[in-house]
Amino acid sequence: MSAAQSNIDDPSPAANAANGLVKRHLLSTRIWHWVNAGTLLILLMSGLMIFNAHPRLYWGQSGANDDATWMEIGDASGAGFLKIGDVRIVTTGVIGVYTDGDGMQRAHAFPSWATLPSDYSLADARLWHLAFAWVLSITLTLYMLWSAINGHIRRDLHIPKREWGPRRIWQDVKNHARLRFHISADQGNYNILQKFSYISVIFIALPMLILTGLTMSPGVDAAWPWLLDIFGGRQSARSVHFLLAFFLVAFFLVHMAMVLLAGPYNQIRSMVTGKFRGASAPESVS
Repeated sequence: MSAAQSNIDDPSPAANAANGLVKRHLLSTRIWHWVNAGTLLILLMSGLMIFNAHPRLYWGQSGANDDATWMEIGDASGAGFLKIGDVRIVTTGVIGVYTDGDGMQRAHAFPSWATLPSDYSLADARLWHLAFAWVLSITLTLYMLWSAINGHIRRDLHIPKREWGPRRIWQDVKNHARLRFHISADQGNYNILQKFSYISVIFIALPMLILTGLTMSPGVDAAWPWLLDIFGGRQSARSVHFLLAFFLVAFFLVHMAMVLLAGPYNQIRSMVTGKFRGASAPESVS
């Protein structure tokens, strides 16, 4: 083990400064990050199983098999297809119709490896989904409240006036395109693209995901009928819920690509220990 690596394990500020380590993620952020990652995975997989029960999406208050759909996944004469509006795409072997691990052809919207449970069970999927919807709602609320109390929102996610200029935003876009992710003077701070991303997920996408989920509940609609007015009906809420879920999938894929391109060891360490190595300090893992 090198002296540089030995200093990494030393929690003292002097050792951290000598190695170019800066504090980047608070403990509350790190805990919520990992809990949220597992929660959203379970919600996605159980949600796909629920979608398999009726693989069609509508706009408005009600939907039925003979109503016009804006999106549908199904099979016709043994061939899988994805239909969005008037566009129909053959998807045999991917979605609609796929081959399971035993070599048997199945006709479900999403394959068994992507759903929870893997065997078709709408009742079990609803149990998983509702249980972890509570986990998501409670942890998100606690994280937002604690982030307001400890200054995380004001300090790390607030976008000051000087960062709103189009030239500054365009410069950050160019830096990302050139894979230059950490070139600011204070490399413990988020750049503006990260702030936009985290704000859109934490304060827009996740709350909307929870609200659209509530709107699909007849009991909640009876108590809060204004939810139906906000989203334009139960089926519209279901469509928005589905689109938000896949927005989060897209966010995850981009997030993982950025982690890999920016240096996975450094990035994962920062989300485990809270310490991040600045770009000026060479990485040492010997």
